[in-house]
Amino acid sequence: MARVSQEHLDARRRQILEGAARLFARNGFHATSMQDVLKEVDLSAGAVYRYFSSKDELIAAIVKDVLGEIRASFEDVVRQSPPPPPDLLVGAVLSRTLRVYSSLSEEGESVFPLLIMQVWAETVRNKELAAVLTDVYATLREAWGRAVEAYQDAGMMPADIPADHVARTMIATVQGFIAQQALFGGAPVEVLQDGLRALTSMRAHQSDA
Repeated sequence: MARVSQEHLDARRRQILEGAARLFARNGFHATSMQDVLKEVDLSAGAVYRYFSSKDELIAAIVKDVLGEIRASFEDVVRQSPPPPPDLLVGAVLSRTLRVYSSLSEEGESVFPLLIMQVWAETVRNKELAAVLTDVYATLREAWGRAVEAYQDAGMMPADIPADHVARTMIATVQGFIAQQALFGGAPVEVLQDGLRALTSMRAHQSDA
């Protein structure tokens, strides 16, 4: 029997993950069965179970893919000294993250934000996924904190604001933008970048003497 190449194995695993992710985004984790996944990816049970023994394993793999890409993309960007301004930094990270499952679309509209919402909801009941999410969140807060400190050292940001406060706010901004896309329809990353650039360029109002 001919040996199956690693490239083939990786492609098959990716096929299963993307098919499952489409279903999860469309119908939710709990309304999707493994039989639904088999039908979506048009593979036998044996082919799928070779890679994932349960739906929970599939969910965990998707979550780790997405969160891992977020962490990697952010760490790549903040290696610059000083890092690019917040609007460019967030835009670069978010754009790369949205490409992780770029094939997830329904009628031309990305369903990736819907998948992210499902992930957040799932971590409320799944302790293992909650631990993964908490770990990534802590890593992002630390990385953002370093970026803020670099901004402050370069005179780009007030030094009297705790770096962690800014880090948490920027993460919340990205989370809110993803939630808006899931609830109210897609919008290009440039929308968030423009808003951040406007907010971060504000000057205190000077009253007439």
